[in-house]
Amino acid sequence: MEKVTATGVLNHLSLMEAQTRSSKDHRQQQQQSRVEELKAKVEELKRHRDQLKKEVEVYESVRTLRASMDSKSVHEEDERMDGDSENAEILWLMAKHCQVTDLLHAHRLIGGFEIIQTKQGKGLCVSVATSYEGVYLDRYSLEFDTKPTFRITRHNIPPFIPLNKLTEQSNMTETELKAFLHILSQHLNAYAGRKQQLQLVKEHHQSVEVMESNALCSLLVLLFTVPKKRTPVLCTMEYLDHIRCLPTRVYCQSEDTELPECPQWKSNCLLLMENPVHKALSTMKTMGHIV
Repeated sequence: MEKVTATGVLNHLSLMEAQTRSSKDHRQQQQQSRVEELKAKVEELKRHRDQLKKEVEVYESVRTLRASMDSKSVHEEDERMDGDSENAEILWLMAKHCQVTDLLHAHRLIGGFEIIQTKQGKGLCVSVATSYEGVYLDRYSLEFDTKPTFRITRHNIPPFIPLNKLTEQSNMTETELKAFLHILSQHLNAYAGRKQQLQLVKEHHQSVEVMESNALCSLLVLLFTVPKKRTPVLCTMEYLDHIRCLPTRVYCQSEDTELPECPQWKSNCLLLMENPVHKALSTMKTMGHIV
């Protein structure tokens, strides 16, 4: 009986030793696999680092070359190109592309129009860009037939922009197209500005609740909360001049009927009329007038 027991114990110990050895080998394999995986990751990161270094070098070279282009004449640039290597020529082309892109962007920001002839001279395609505070926003397009009569055939102007009324007011013809595009651009940029202000209010002033707004962004109703007493104030902003980004009328309502008539809130209404709404709200928060 003792022999059987001893044999059983030895077998059990042998089994445990084998399991331990197997587990150790498995851990070693896992560690080795992990080491190889980490080495591969390190090599990948090194390659990525080297690639980023090259991209930074190219960017710095293009930026330096781009800055020097404004102070050099075309003749000087041509002379410089004659003696440069192929890589330098590629950098010069990249810098030139950046320069043209910057000029095109500036052209759009100051209200420039892109006009392309279509239908073998019988049509025009016009692109009107919008921007607000230096940020390039949406672009709208119109297609015109020039023959037999000058008319708009297709466009993606929002339906609440009075396009037909504007064409009548500007007496739109091919020779007077610029005047029509100018007034249309005023309407589109004002709308884009009001829309962008509303978006900025939602992003940066979450304590201010937008109760109502319309598609043209010509009506905006905001709910403020006055600190301490937590008094709610309903502020209505009307934009009756559709070629401006600022409201033409601002008035406030509250359960505390004396509050809208106090000098502080009259000053707030004036602030909202004279400044973009998101900036006015920042000032009101800084002054402690709203939460």
